[in-house]
Amino acid sequence: MTADIRIEKARPEHLADILALLIAGAAGARVGQETGKAEDYRDAFDAMLAAPEMDVYVALDGDEVVGTYQIHFMKGLTFQGRPRVELESVHTREDRRGQGIGAMMMAHAEELARAANAGLMQLTSNRVRTDAHRFYVRLGFDQSHLGFKKML
Repeated sequence: MTADIRIEKARPEHLADILALLIAGAAGARVGQETGKAEDYRDAFDAMLAAPEMDVYVALDGDEVVGTYQIHFMKGLTFQGRPRVELESVHTREDRRGQGIGAMMMAHAEELARAANAGLMQLTSNRVRTDAHRFYVRLGFDQSHLGFKKML
C-alpha cells in the first residue's frame, strides 16, 4: 500500500496540509486551540525549517500530504554524549491509517536517528490515543516513563 508513498522534508507549500493533520489529530488540551490559518503559523514553520537541530517531514502520495512528523536532535550527556531524538506531531491522515504510512514514517525517522548515532528515539502520545500506543509498542517502543506537561 505504501509503494507510491514518499517521505520528504516539508516545504512551505505543505503548511496548510500539515496544520489540517495536526488539528484533526488534536487531543486533550489542544482541542479547539489551533486557528488553522496558515498565516498564523508561517513564522514558526519557517523557523522550524531553518533550524539545524530539527526537521519536519511529510509523507506524500503524489502531491497529497497524507502524513507528517517532526524530528528533533537533542544534545546531552547521557549515552556518552550521543544525541537523543524526540519525535513530535506524528500524524497520518485518518482515511489513510492502517496502510503502513505511519510505520514508513517511523522507519524513516529511525534511519535518520541511527545515521546521527543517536542513543535513543523517544516520543510522547496523549493518554487517550490507545490505538497509537499499540502502534508504537508494535514498532519496538517501550512505555518506560510517565510524561508531565504544564500548559502556559
